[in-house]
Amino acid sequence: MTFTITYFIFVIYLFLLKMKVTVVIPDELVKEAQMLSNAKNITDTLIIALNSYVSLQKLKAMSEEIKNNPLKFGSSAQEIWELNR
Repeated sequence: MTFTITYFIFVIYLFLLKMKVTVVIPDELVKEAQMLSNAKNITDTLIIALNSYVSLQKLKAMSEEIKNNPLKFGSSAQEIWELNR
């Protein structure tokens, strides 16, 4: 079962702009997300979920960048170990 949610949601902190949207989301998905996020209300649930999603996508992009351009170290693990003895 789905329901239509109309709230002032999706607070965009970048410009402190608020956006009013209407979305259709399955009830069970909203309930589960709210339970897992310990959010007080649906707005907080969606903000937490969107922040998590954006962070995950940024992390994936950084991981891909490191995969394509690996970090390079000037010393081997053995040399660093000997320096720290």
